[in-house]
Amino acid sequence: MDVKQLRALVTVAEVGSVTRAAELLHLVQPAVTRQIRTLEEELGVPLFQRTRQGMRPTDAGQIMVDRARRALSELERARAEVQPRSGQVTGIVTVGLLESTSDLLAEQLVATVGRAHPGVDLRLMTGYSGHLQQWLDEGDLDLTLLYNLDSTPSLNARPLVRERLWAVAPASAGLRPDNPVAFAEVAAHPLVMPASGHALRTLIDAAAARSDSTMGVTVQTNSMRVQKQLVLAGHGWTILPGVGIAEDVANGSLSAAPLCEPDVWRSIVLGTARYGRVPPAVAVVARALVGRITTAVSQEQWPSAELQSSEDAAADG
Repeated sequence: MDVKQLRALVTVAEVGSVTRAAELLHLVQPAVTRQIRTLEEELGVPLFQRTRQGMRPTDAGQIMVDRARRALSELERARAEVQPRSGQVTGIVTVGLLESTSDLLAEQLVATVGRAHPGVDLRLMTGYSGHLQQWLDEGDLDLTLLYNLDSTPSLNARPLVRERLWAVAPASAGLRPDNPVAFAEVAAHPLVMPASGHALRTLIDAAAARSDSTMGVTVQTNSMRVQKQLVLAGHGWTILPGVGIAEDVANGSLSAAPLCEPDVWRSIVLGTARYGRVPPAVAVVARALVGRITTAVSQEQWPSAELQSSEDAAADG
């Protein structure tokens, strides 16, 4: 088993065709076919199903593809780290951003890292906290934002921000940032909610129980952008972090107000793997991300957010 075989395996799985994979790898088709067959013979199992729709990984093949993709990524990272350019910090760093924070953080993070550390290959992934934690545990992320999470045996969680959740409604509802709205009042409207099992939905369900409110959920979605689109279209109100609707409120497309009775907060942390060496490139990107968050909160670009230290988090707990 060698690197060329692993690249062939991953490429065929991604494009579903030996012919197309050969083009991308700058090889002749028989060479790619031979690499796949050699792997199958070595492992003693078929790695692909040959169908009219193309090459599809078998269950065993998918396991190998996932592992091979990770191995190739680690080799790429190692090559970037051991081939420094003029004393610069170099390396590949993959950062996870919560979807609600990406508009506020992504562009400035890219600009800061690109200006200060041009040798760093920065890669951004967005998702929900549960997915981001899974990707961090699996080694697909170097660091990520997560929420309502403490350190675990597999990761370190550094507290960064504590922020309120907001009621979000069409502009015609006239909600105002300086006039908090009671949870029971929000629950009296049709609601567009995060899907059950989503961490944000868990916070909202707990608040509903505390306020003895019954929510009339008209639709559930796993997309913050879809939540906002449905509110704009008049399908109901929703509940979101203030950072996710700051621009919409500023341009007048939505109205919003912090929740009260009860207040509902989430705590955002920086998650990193607990074990293993921290490459210099990961360290400088982590500092840049924390710096961008600190600036955003200090300049009130992040609605109803408070910077939080480890001591603050312990006191809240």
